[in-house]
Amino acid sequence: MIVNENNSMPYMKSLSTCLNKMVNDGYTEDFKVTDDGLKSENKPINYKPNEINVVNYFRFEGESDPDDNAILYVIETSDGTRGTLVDAYGVYNDPKVSNFMEEVNNIKKQVVKN
Repeated sequence: MIVNENNSMPYMKSLSTCLNKMVNDGYTEDFKVTDDGLKSENKPINYKPNEINVVNYFRFEGESDPDDNAILYVIETSDGTRGTLVDAYGVYNDPKVSNFMEEVNNIKKQVVKN
């Protein structure tokens, strides 16, 4: 179940369908947070917090297990690279991701339209 205003949209009801929608919308890069910053999986680049814009984010809760909480960040970098970053939230979040995202100044929440 998605925890935001988009729960009426079928493609936003699960992490996997939302992630597929973002890839179809051109956010194809997989990102991960390392000690050097936000790393692109397909490019030899690490981005600093001031080099990324979170253009949207989605939070999900597991229907049968409250420990299945996740957040999907939809990101565009200063050089135009577009992709996503997934993390748990709550007790099981990755401290590296949390610390990195706290330093990001440009985080927006948008209403996604069909």
